[in-house]
Amino acid sequence: MDLQKLLPPFFTLRFLQLCLSSFLFFASFNMIIPELPAYLSSLGGEDYKGLIISLFTLTAGLSRPFSGKLADRIGRVPVMIFGAGVCLVVSLLYPLISGVAGFLCLRFLHGFSTGFTPTGISAYVADIVPFNRRGEAMGLQSLFSSLGMAAGPALGGYIASLHGITPLFYCSSGVALISILLLVRLKETVPETVPFRMGHFKLKKDEIFEKRVFSPCFVLFFSYLSFGIILTIIPDFSTFLKIENKGIFFAVFTLSSLAIRLLAGRASDRYGRIPVLKAATFCLALAMTATAFSHSKEMLIFSGVLFGFALGMTSPTIAAWTIDLSLSAFRGRGLATMYIALEAGIGIGALGSGWIYANQHERFPLVFLMGAAGALVAFIYLFITKTASKTPPTPFQK
Repeated sequence: MDLQKLLPPFFTLRFLQLCLSSFLFFASFNMIIPELPAYLSSLGGEDYKGLIISLFTLTAGLSRPFSGKLADRIGRVPVMIFGAGVCLVVSLLYPLISGVAGFLCLRFLHGFSTGFTPTGISAYVADIVPFNRRGEAMGLQSLFSSLGMAAGPALGGYIASLHGITPLFYCSSGVALISILLLVRLKETVPETVPFRMGHFKLKKDEIFEKRVFSPCFVLFFSYLSFGIILTIIPDFSTFLKIENKGIFFAVFTLSSLAIRLLAGRASDRYGRIPVLKAATFCLALAMTATAFSHSKEMLIFSGVLFGFALGMTSPTIAAWTIDLSLSAFRGRGLATMYIALEAGIGIGALGSGWIYANQHERFPLVFLMGAAGALVAFIYLFITKTASKTPPTPFQK
């Protein structure tokens, strides 16, 4: 059997390198997340758990306009390498910090990683894949990212249980290094790059947000409020349900998303982005409602499966929709705007859930139902918006 015939035509060695690097990048910073709430508590900062994710996403969101502009000017590859380099350095610094303030500063700095690398990755994929396979390609690339998000927490929880959290930080740094080694061998896709200069950090008003991609960003923001809630509350909720490995929910929802990403991407290429997103946001509302009323490990795992299906449909479809609406010369800006919405959703969801939860277990249902409400807002908006893309862009858009 010819393996090449089973793979889509865009699945080249270059695409595989990018996907493997993406897998390692997402594994690097996700492998420490389940252990951070307990680690922060050990430093005396149990009242600041909501800042673990919100500070990270704040920096990522603030850096998106810069990463989008730089990806369009100096190239996709340098932007990806910089983000992975932040993961490498910051993970090495965590064990050297002994106070709450220092830890929170590192979380703030760590956010630059996801502010840069995912923007470059998505733009790179869009550059090398034809229009009619974008949904499928984004689904396949995000599958590798999701594998990293699944393997990271599960492996991180295992390493921490055997060796403690300090070796876990060093492992996170090592994984980021391997990701960088894969990136340095990639060929740049921007036809005419310019050398980096400090002037690139000066942003004009129209360089901060790409107005053409408002609709996918609106849906993404309200969908990813739930993700911020999950990242912040699930570790404590798992402890409340007496689940020893706090990474199990993350592993389950990420693995379940793998089963649907390619199908969702292909479906969005064939039937359009909005129909797929309607199914995704409705599934997300069900998942968060089920999580709110989970009273056992089995019920939480079932909720994780639904959550994975929802995000597995949302992520590649939103990315493809954003690329559809972006002009090629400003593709980095369009994707950066998309990621700003993503980080804002995660950050506000994390901060709000941490504030409302306030270490009071009886508030778990309320926090998760907030996520369900956000998903319903996105679901309703999809019936109102007229912004869709089912046909190839004009030559100017290409």
